[in-house]
Amino acid sequence: MKDHDHKSDYQKNSLTLTGAVAMGTGVMIGAGIFALTGQVARETGDLFVWAFLAAAGVAALSSHAYVRMSQASPSAGGIAMYLKKAYGKGTMTAACALLMFFSMVINESLVARTFGNYTLQLFEADQAAWLAPALGVGLLLVAFGINLIGNRFISGFSLVTAVIKIAGIALFAGAGLWLSGFTFAADTNAGAASSPTVGNFLAAVAFALLAYKGFTTITNSGDELKQPKKNVARAIMISLTICAVVYLAVAIAVGGNLSISEIIKAQDYALAEAARPAFGDFGLQFTVVLAIIATVSGVIASVF
Repeated sequence: MKDHDHKSDYQKNSLTLTGAVAMGTGVMIGAGIFALTGQVARETGDLFVWAFLAAAGVAALSSHAYVRMSQASPSAGGIAMYLKKAYGKGTMTAACALLMFFSMVINESLVARTFGNYTLQLFEADQAAWLAPALGVGLLLVAFGINLIGNRFISGFSLVTAVIKIAGIALFAGAGLWLSGFTFAADTNAGAASSPTVGNFLAAVAFALLAYKGFTTITNSGDELKQPKKNVARAIMISLTICAVVYLAVAIAVGGNLSISEIIKAQDYALAEAARPAFGDFGLQFTVVLAIIATVSGVIASVF
């Protein structure tokens, strides 16, 4: 790996704390809440809110290791450089780095596919099965092109879209909670685990953990971030806290407007379906547009 000081495209101190938080939330508030709600509910039934909370705890513990490493040695190489420092150049470093890479590929695929699934909800007619993945591939190509523009553009774009996403999702969650009377429409039949086992719950936490995985994007910024020894930790903690609050509010709102079986049935676009009983077609369209913004910005930030 070449030393970043000699790279012409490396921009030290080019990211602010606000920009890093925007990128972190930009990656996390994407497919995580829009696509995973149904998957988590299928494993745990009406305990799916607790699975999201448990995943936040796991992410916080994991992030602690990232924070300590970034304070000792901030690097734009992110986890790959940390593994090298911990284990040296060897099989362990290579294997763990590849696992991290593959997990990012899977996460990107999930986000891109979610973009396709939600976009197709704007059209009434039955859609061919290949359209959703085709839209996802198109989004990945566009995101790659946008990332060639540079750090400052990505930071500003992420900040604007993060504000839109958080405000929009907060509006959705608040209205959904109000109309549901802060109660669940519990119904653990039709595919949900009626008595979820420990294995079911752990599987759900593993799914939900993908919703928080984006904080690693911040460590990849390394010393491109201003005052990295302080701001990497701050950016990670702020991003995780914002996302945990947003996810819990949305999960409760969805559970209050749809039964568990309905969430599972619409697992690829559960939030859009949850908006329909409360807000009708306008609510569905609003949620779909919000999902498109969230997934587009999430892919762009993650590719960065």
